[in-house]
Amino acid sequence: MSRDMYKKSVFGCQHFWPESFRINDLCDGFIENGFEVDVLCGQPNYPKGEWYDGYGPFSNRRQTHRGVNIYRTFEIRRGNNSKLRICLNYLSFILSSLLRVPGLLKNQYDKVFIYELSPAYMAWAGLLIGHLKKIEVITCVMDLWPENLYSVIPFKNKLIRNLLMRSSTWIYRKSDKLVCLTESEVELLRKRTGKPKQAFCVVPQSCEKIYETPIYDKEIMERFGGRFNVVFAGNINRAQDFPIMLDAAEQLYREKYPIHWVILGDGMSRKDVEQEVHIRGLKDIFSFEGFLPIADIPKYTPITSCFVACLIKSPQVEVAIAAKVFSYIASGRPIVLAMDGEAGRLINENGCGYAGASGDAKALAENIKRIYALTDEERKSMGKRAKELHFAHFERNVNLKKLLQFMFDGE
Repeated sequence: MSRDMYKKSVFGCQHFWPESFRINDLCDGFIENGFEVDVLCGQPNYPKGEWYDGYGPFSNRRQTHRGVNIYRTFEIRRGNNSKLRICLNYLSFILSSLLRVPGLLKNQYDKVFIYELSPAYMAWAGLLIGHLKKIEVITCVMDLWPENLYSVIPFKNKLIRNLLMRSSTWIYRKSDKLVCLTESEVELLRKRTGKPKQAFCVVPQSCEKIYETPIYDKEIMERFGGRFNVVFAGNINRAQDFPIMLDAAEQLYREKYPIHWVILGDGMSRKDVEQEVHIRGLKDIFSFEGFLPIADIPKYTPITSCFVACLIKSPQVEVAIAAKVFSYIASGRPIVLAMDGEAGRLINENGCGYAGASGDAKALAENIKRIYALTDEERKSMGKRAKELHFAHFERNVNLKKLLQFMFDGE
């Protein structure tokens, strides 16, 4: 059946505008291609755990944004981002989204699209809608579960791990089609679900178009211009392995490298990281900019000498590529990673920067020194290769076309 015969899809995801998640841009793409879109989501309070202005547990339950019909459901805010509060936040959305299903069943849908972040159980409402309306459910696996959970909370109890694995696999098995980020992820999920190869499609993450164009900001240039700035942008949590980053920063500081670290973002580990920076005597070489609207991130691109990202050492997350890596690539600056698996290979094989193993602070420091030793022209050439890679393989419209073909064509 041609995609022209489809008109309306319902998207399921706990997070949506005004929170800054890539489902926002994806929905824009569907609207631009002539589709109608409903979104079932929660109340915005990520990442700080506080309600956005004008929102609360039960407010703004029906909205329209850029042509998207939004159906919000109750959730407990993340609060201080403790493990208990995050668990309550997840659980409240999962259960309350199920209560929204009867109302959504009145609408005519052709497809259900689940944008699966953590936890995978946010897919329950979408799966139920698909089952009751007998329509196809496509799950986009952004956070592979339970592997992604273990990168944040390393459960050791075998009973709990077995329960998490079985329940997550059930969600993937019940989805009609699965969109994965890498071929490695496809192979892993094929083994877990027993699904045929045609039920899978690899669609890399696409960052928002705004990352492609640096924005000159006088105030930021005055603060950071003229320095060698190593920039991190994203969520500050255990999975990002900030201890390794701090070990590398401390080594470079001892070796008298004039390097400044600019941290863009917020998260459950921010206070701990800031405290550790103070304890190590590194506060003069770190700037924490806090949570920023997505529109402000490109203002830091002109002062970026290289971007940096780390992930904790975990065989389970090697099959994916962190979302921030694609934003870095689109920004056209050199990239330094401490990541195993697909992400490291992508950067090293395409000459976009240097990637070492997860957990290797010495390699991270050495790779930053390699970028530091390059001339301005050599760094520009490295950034140019990153930008060319983005437009060839990861640009939003390229990947959207691939996704729409997988969802709607050839039936």
